[in-house]
Amino acid sequence: MRIDETVLPGAYRIVPDRIEDERGHFFEAARHSLLSSETGMEFTVRQVNNSVSRRGVLRGVHCNDVPPDASKLVTCVRGSILDFMVDLRVGSPSFGRHVMTRLDAADGTALYLPGGVGHAFLALEDGACVNYLLSAEYVPGAMVDVDALDPELALPWGLTRPPVRSAKDAAAPSLAEAVASGRLPRYTPPEELNRP
Repeated sequence: MRIDETVLPGAYRIVPDRIEDERGHFFEAARHSLLSSETGMEFTVRQVNNSVSRRGVLRGVHCNDVPPDASKLVTCVRGSILDFMVDLRVGSPSFGRHVMTRLDAADGTALYLPGGVGHAFLALEDGACVNYLLSAEYVPGAMVDVDALDPELALPWGLTRPPVRSAKDAAAPSLAEAVASGRLPRYTPPEELNRP
């Protein structure tokens, strides 16, 4: 697999090597030792989540703020999504910037998000299933949300009609309001995080 760092420090795009034959295809989705050595951060799975969405559902921007180094590996395992990683780490050189990736179950590309990088996606087809491998267990009340449609973020969703969103996501604060709340995580340079 190929692990490429994005413009967001500590956030990576992971492209697997696929083996195809008459049965279909196979690829390695994640390998602990490789992720840890390539990203320079220890990654141990503590929780696994799945979401299934119909076409037009927009989820996020969600970010865990506890613990501060909680990371996640995101893969679309059925269908396809338009995915955004958004740097919500106050003090980061890429604060407020995003990386857009089309994730498709057919190619297996995954995203590695370090703590403080928010996540949002738009389901591009019915039954889109997203798998999350999390390095920390969910802590109630520790989620920081930002409005995925906030003009300040300017995420290029390419919407032709209003997306389907949860009441919680639709009521999320703007980036400016989230900053003012003091709840956004602080940036820690990757070289200062726990190393394997």
